[in-house]
Amino acid sequence: MNIILWLIFGGLAGWIATIIVGQNARFGIIGNIIIGIIGAFFGGWLVDRLGGGRHEGERRPTSVRSFIAAIIGAIILLLIVNLIF
Repeated sequence: MNIILWLIFGGLAGWIATIIVGQNARFGIIGNIIIGIIGAFFGGWLVDRLGGGRHEGERRPTSVRSFIAAIIGAIILLLIVNLIF
């Protein structure tokens, strides 16, 4: 069940990031899920490096902090992809 939540929230994070960056029609639902999941890993790593620390429940996909980190990570990922392609 947890993997389904990761996919749903990854897709939402990727979708929100593509809307913010202006690339919504470019990737589709599968692309949004992939961008959101990779963005979540990158955003979590970035928060850890910037001293965000770990709190109880932070690694849950339904955590607000995790969701915001996923969106920020996905936005950064999209900006890097846009620079390359």
